Amino acid sequence: MFELHPDLVAGTFDVASLPLCRVQLLNDKTYPWLVLVPAKPGLKDFHDIAASDQLTLMQEIDLASRALVSVYNPDKMNVAALGNMTPQLHIHVIARYKTDPAWPGPVWGAVAAQKYGEAELAQTIEKIQAALTAAG
Repeated sequence: MFELHPDLVAGTFDVASLPLCRVQLLNDKTYPWLVLVPAKPGLKDFHDIAASDQLTLMQEIDLASRALVSVYNPDKMNVAALGNMTPQLHIHVIARYKTDPAWPGPVWGAVAAQKYGEAELAQTIEKIQAALTAAG
């Protein structure tokens, strides 16, 4: 049975459930940052994705990217799956700007995370949900 890894439960918020992935918002308003988690048990790396799910995963990464582009109009989209600290397969989809504090380097550890306030979180999730629906 699929369960979201405790690290992801603690650091993200539910946004949507797609046919394959759960879409989570990382609790860091510094960057528009989604995390897609294929809702299948035991996945650690891309090669663990069944051949029958690979196209769906790519389509969902594309959908998340397009949604962030429509809401935030970034300079660049970053997509990454590292999993060195959280072993459950999860894909980071991050909107980047030439003016963000980590540009042009990676976002990890560049600055301390800026947590969402309650109202801002609700508005952000609502905008992203609408964009996912429109992009789909």
